[in-house]
Amino acid sequence: MPPASALSRFRPDASPAAWRHVAHRFPAGRDCLASFLAFEGAEVLAGVKPANLVNITNRSNACGSNIYRLWKDFGAEILAEADFCAEVLHDRGESLLVLIYDPMHLGELLESPRARRFLAKAGYPQYSDWKMALEELKTRVKQTGFPHEIGLFLGYPLKDVAGFLGWSPLPFTCQGPWKIYGDPRRSLELAQRHRACRGKMVRRLARGRNPINCIRHSGIGRMKGVEV
Repeated sequence: MPPASALSRFRPDASPAAWRHVAHRFPAGRDCLASFLAFEGAEVLAGVKPANLVNITNRSNACGSNIYRLWKDFGAEILAEADFCAEVLHDRGESLLVLIYDPMHLGELLESPRARRFLAKAGYPQYSDWKMALEELKTRVKQTGFPHEIGLFLGYPLKDVAGFLGWSPLPFTCQGPWKIYGDPRRSLELAQRHRACRGKMVRRLARGRNPINCIRHSGIGRMKGVEV
């Protein structure tokens, strides 16, 4: 069983902050999309994650906005001002699968020896540039839908990604935002940091912060690298 102290810091039953709580504050299309991306990229902007995976559905939200259409109209314009990058992994028409990432942090992660060994085991060809690994991921998403090694790109602890793939003898320990294997303490602490970043971003947006300013580095908890 996970240590009680670890579980007490992560409460999956607690209602997490959500973009829908503030979406109504941004009726203009460009601001609406910027606020959505600020929320979905909160951990990346704070330096706590190298990347986030965002599924954008082609339908109207409760606030009346259609983020898929707003992405088509304003995505490139907003990304030109953002302090993160985005890669469309797959456009299915009814939805977009987008990877929001910090190129410095994702590059450091993918070029680390542990990540290279891990991706080689997953069948990735040797790469001289981390962007080649990202292109391979993009190809696999289009072919298989959801390659589970994507957890590495998202900065999940390597032990948990390996455990999910069945590559590790560590037992399944508990369910957080991802499946956790072995000692859960570091994983749960990381999940709590992710949640804190989103909560802080929602509070900034609720206070009326310009969402364009919010997609620039917040400086909250930034790290110089990403541990795998």
